[in-house]
Order: sequence, then structure tokens, then C-alpha cells
Amino acid sequence: MDLTPMPAFLLASAIVILTPGVDAFLLLRTSLRSGVRPGLLTLAGIHSASIVQVAAVISGLGALITRQPAVLSVLKWIGAAYLVYLAATILRGLWLTRKESAAGGLAATGPADTANPFVRGFLSNITNPKMLLFSLAFLPQFVGSAADPAVQLIGLAVVFLVLAAGWELTIVLAAARIADRLRHPRFAKSLDMISAAAFLTISVGLVAS
Repeated sequence: MDLTPMPAFLLASAIVILTPGVDAFLLLRTSLRSGVRPGLLTLAGIHSASIVQVAAVISGLGALITRQPAVLSVLKWIGAAYLVYLAATILRGLWLTRKESAAGGLAATGPADTANPFVRGFLSNITNPKMLLFSLAFLPQFVGSAADPAVQLIGLAVVFLVLAAGWELTIVLAAARIADRLRHPRFAKSLDMISAAAFLTISVGLVAS
């Protein structure tokens, strides 16, 4: 491997990872509302999908997909539709909570989320073609003078995914740790509204890009 581009790669990776996206919002909401285990399962789903997408780029499949505008268009619409579904699920939960509250029921934490967190995390990431496009545009910039570009790309991908997993693990653990302090009905509703708005905004950006 050529380690010369590594400082620039680490700096660029940090900027990308720390920029909030759908994965961060999903992890934050899941961990705050459901705890560490669902948060970790969501994280595992997200990174399982990330590995699939990065592997597709390194194997050359990613380049093939990007040459087919129709395929990319379908991926974008599927990703946007899934984000809208997530937002609709959150808003439905808020509506049910409000309805229960009006009926005099207990709704401090809202209805239970029965969706499989691993599947939700996997679908959230795998239906977002931006990860695929990001890998295609970002990783090759740091191949440098490596004798074997494929090995360099694999090394860069591993470093990026480990850094991303470390940051997202911090989100899960920190959110779960302070969940009891923040599990106030008003905070829960505010978090849900912010998450739903974020998912809808990202879905619009996904289709518009």
C-alpha cells in the first residue's frame, strides 16, 4: 500500500463521517427510543450494506452500474421511497401517541417499534446509491502510486468503514446512556419530528441529485 495519501484521506474521511446523514439520524432515534441492542443491530445492518456497496465498487460492479442511468435512477427512487416510508412510520407513531393521549392512555414513549432494526439499517443504507457513488468518486482519489490499486482500495475502504463504525458506535452508546434523562414526551416528539423532517429532506435531495 502507498501510505503517502493517508493523512489527506483521514482528514477527508473525518469530514464525511461527521457530516450528519440518514444513518446517523436512524441510529440516534433507534438508540434513544429502544436502547443499545436495537442500536447495535441497526449499526450492524448499516455496515453490512456498506460492505456490499464498497465491495461492488472494488470488484468493478459499481462502475458498471454507474454507466446505466436507468439503474441509478431506479436506485435513487427506491432509496427516496424508503426514506419517505421511515418518515411516514415516525409520523404515524406521533399521531397514534397523540390519539392515545387524547383518550387518556399512557403515551410517554409512544407505541413500540416492532420493525427489525438490522433489516431497517440494512435497507436504509443499501437503497441509498449515494454510498455507491461516494465510493466510486472518493476512494480512487487516494490510490496514489500503489503497485496494486485493488489492494489500496481495499485498505482505504477498511479504514473508512472502521472510522465510520467507531463514530456511529459512539452515537449509539451515548444516545442509549442519556436516553433515560431525555425520555420526556416533549423531547421524544421533538426528536421524532426532526428525524422525520431529516428523512424527508434527504429523500428529496436523493431524487434531486
